Amino acid sequence: MTYALPRLREEIAYVAYHFHWQRDHILDLTHAERREWVREIARINTRVNEGG
Repeated sequence: MTYALPRLREEIAYVAYHFHWQRDHILDLTHAERREWVREIARINTRVNEGG
């Protein structure tokens, strides 16, 4: 099974935008680690946008 390139680019852009990490650092993460960071960023964004 391969990981869709558009989805990978989206995750890289999302983490890089919010945490200012370099692309190579993000690519060194496992798929599971990268997904965890994406979920954590989304959680932070939700909390901030809700005023909490």
